[in-house]
Amino acid sequence: MTPGDYEVLAVRYGTRETCASQVYLNWFQYGEPDYPLAMDYYVWLVRGRGRLILVDTGFTPEVGAQRGRTTTVPPLAALERLGVAPAEVDTVVVTHGHYDHTGHVFAFPDAELVMSGRELDFWAGPYSRRPQFAHSAERADLDELVRRDQQGRVQRLSGRQAVAPGVVVREVGGHTPGQLIVEVEGRDGPVVLASDAVHYYEELERDRPFVVVADLQAMYAGFDTVADLAGAPGAVLVPGHDPLVMQKFEPVDPVAPGLAVRVG
Repeated sequence: MTPGDYEVLAVRYGTRETCASQVYLNWFQYGEPDYPLAMDYYVWLVRGRGRLILVDTGFTPEVGAQRGRTTTVPPLAALERLGVAPAEVDTVVVTHGHYDHTGHVFAFPDAELVMSGRELDFWAGPYSRRPQFAHSAERADLDELVRRDQQGRVQRLSGRQAVAPGVVVREVGGHTPGQLIVEVEGRDGPVVLASDAVHYYEELERDRPFVVVADLQAMYAGFDTVADLAGAPGAVLVPGHDPLVMQKFEPVDPVAPGLAVRVG
């Protein structure tokens, strides 16, 4: 990718306190003492070239409360503070079917939804209802995605595909069967929105898979793909849940530095 004119924002809407042993798969293998970790929750906004693309939609405050997550600002309110109304969003990329990425799909009835076909089929199928999978999803959100798909209102993706000039979605799997990442031609160079293919920078740096995994081999392959993309000249990596994102990048509004940062 070459530098483009998209502005790319990471918008923080929630957080929780956890620990390494609850985040990394088979923590006991590392032989290290446990340590606390914060987990932040984001949606990502890509705007420019006459397009307004939202990557994921966050969880609702009600669902967050039920799951012990703290909503710092409801996602729709966060977008409003950034000058974005739901009706202005032309495309919503749903990177995967977990609750913290699907909670506001209903708020964008006119936007084109983009999702992995493999991911959609999995969540519509019987294995998604087994406890180890079902715990990470909200059935009402999934039903809305399936309904929109049945109406022909979802762009099903596989492999690697452009959803707009300078915006490419790539299916990597691993965390879920059809986990997506998004590559954007940002203002200063390539931006890799890893979503939950990589939750934390150290997850990739220390080669430590996340505890929730559908296909471990695919997760490792996704690490390699993300590392290759992030290694391009001038490229920026944005993991899906790392609080360091808010420290590494410039706040959109210095008066409210915890709301959003400009990653590209």
